[in-house]
Amino acid sequence: MRIGIDVGGTNTDAVLMDGTTVVSSTKTPTTPNVTDGITTALRGVIDESGIDVSAIDGVMIGTTHFTNAVVERKHLTETACIRLGLPATVCLPPMVDWPDELRDVIGGHYYLAHGGHEFDGREISAFDENEIRGIAQQIADKGIKAVAISSVFSPVNTVFEEQAAAIVQDVIPDASLTLSSSIGRIGLLERENAAIMNACLRELAIRTIEGFKSALETMNIDAPFYMSQNDGTLMNADFAKEYPVLTFASGPTNSMRGAAFLSGLKDAIVVDVGGTTTDIGVLQHGFPRVAALAVDIGGVRTNFRMPDTYSIGLGGGSIISTDPLQVGPQSVGYELTTKGRIFGGDVLTTTDIIVASGKEDIADQSKVADVAADLIAGVEDAIEEMVNIAVDRMKTSATPVPVIVVGGGSILIQRDVAGSSEMVKPDHYPVANAIGAAIAQVGGECDRIFSLAEMNRDEALEQAKAEASEKAVAAGADASSVEIVEVEEVPLAYLPGNATRIMVKAVGNLKEG
Repeated sequence: MRIGIDVGGTNTDAVLMDGTTVVSSTKTPTTPNVTDGITTALRGVIDESGIDVSAIDGVMIGTTHFTNAVVERKHLTETACIRLGLPATVCLPPMVDWPDELRDVIGGHYYLAHGGHEFDGREISAFDENEIRGIAQQIADKGIKAVAISSVFSPVNTVFEEQAAAIVQDVIPDASLTLSSSIGRIGLLERENAAIMNACLRELAIRTIEGFKSALETMNIDAPFYMSQNDGTLMNADFAKEYPVLTFASGPTNSMRGAAFLSGLKDAIVVDVGGTTTDIGVLQHGFPRVAALAVDIGGVRTNFRMPDTYSIGLGGGSIISTDPLQVGPQSVGYELTTKGRIFGGDVLTTTDIIVASGKEDIADQSKVADVAADLIAGVEDAIEEMVNIAVDRMKTSATPVPVIVVGGGSILIQRDVAGSSEMVKPDHYPVANAIGAAIAQVGGECDRIFSLAEMNRDEALEQAKAEASEKAVAAGADASSVEIVEVEEVPLAYLPGNATRIMVKAVGNLKEG
């Protein structure tokens, strides 16, 4: 049996699954101390099911913890970046496009050194060991332990990053290192940004994941646990300590994977309504459509894999303003059960409106009996318009497509969505995010540029597939179950040597034991 947990900004959801059957589920407010909320959620599903905890063979956790740390500029470690690429890249130094306050929080330390490669693997300049050793000593003198290392076109040739890492580790034995080639895709600045963000989160990741382990120990759960990645797959806890940035946007991703599982649909639009926001995403072959452009996290452009989602300020806790009429984006969030009018509070929310309309029976309907009919109709019209516009924005054609509605706030969606071929609200829709975490497989990805002047297409594809498969196994997949689920080739006509960018995704089942 598996337990899936999704820690959101408003609620912490948990579900216990036996194979493909949902045994029990719970939804509890997220606590300031995340581990307390997880412990409460675990206790809820275990007590409801009466299961012996020894029967649990895996716990899967999705969290917004690391995203929030970047957005809120909290709990980040002072970090240095070493970029290999001189004499190129001088005009755009590391963190040049970062918000000033975020750059200041982590110190803004960067160093430029010789090295780097062209797209076809040719050296830009020779690697200088003494230069790197001198930089490492400067970093050590400042007492900095978190270091990100980037190199021009390192996804094509990682050797300079690896050599630099070995030298830095020699000078600073307890340094925490992140290599950009292990995280980002092609594109120096965005890949480097992702590496720096990962480096400044590593210390927090270790504390957080140890806290998760402590919560499991409190419940006497001796099963391994995994973290949700933002591509709909899992990574083991040790891997997550190394790469916390891979958890960014895992919440919407879990919801989409859960929606696909619960509905049986593999190609559809998912509308996930939470307490504060509604996230809209697209399912392709059962997995979230990946964003084609650089993704902004806390004001920083990154280019590692992220789901293509669109968020609007609509949720179960969205505050209703009446003069003029406006729905959200302000929200009472996890305080809905104390501030919402149906719960005895004095704030009018979208949930109050739906209950006042008679379409849902929650808490005390008499508390909203005085809400005017024209206000109810106006809010329902506004909700319909917001959702229709958001869904239309995510569609790539006018062809009607299925729409799956999930999330605890999905009671707000009472009308058909324009442009939908069918509306599906599956069983267990409030905890689709936790179900998505529980059913997830383990994934790995390769994104590289190959010169087909030096090898044929089949050799390049096999090399990319092998690399993606190896990364899936490293993240915790059973090697015998790994399969390639996505292959994309993009010829790069602007580069010489018959260059082609090949992106491969591999997934596999969790390795037992």
